[in-house]
Amino acid sequence: MPDGFLTTHVLDTADGIPAAGMTVDLFRIGGGTRVHLVTMVTNADGRTDSPILPAADFTTGRYELVFQAGAYFGRSDDPAFLDDIPIRFGISDPESHYHVPLLVSPFSYATYRGS
Repeated sequence: MPDGFLTTHVLDTADGIPAAGMTVDLFRIGGGTRVHLVTMVTNADGRTDSPILPAADFTTGRYELVFQAGAYFGRSDDPAFLDDIPIRFGISDPESHYHVPLLVSPFSYATYRGS
């Protein structure tokens, strides 16, 4: 069994706080299909309570995290500028920790491979 796992950390850069309560979906991408694996919600620290993809399910391939920023920032009846934010990435080493953080505001976002 591989030792790798997938995590995230979402920071609300507009308010300077962790993005608590943001829904995050994980999909596996392959062969022209998109298979939903799990839905999680960030905790008070902007992280999920457990790895999004634990070692038991960790395999090489293409994945997509979808952060539901529109619902998170939806504090009025007006449509949010940013809605779902999809981030597609590849896992090539099932022994590694893949960390995909998101820095987000109602009007912009950034991501990178963290540690």
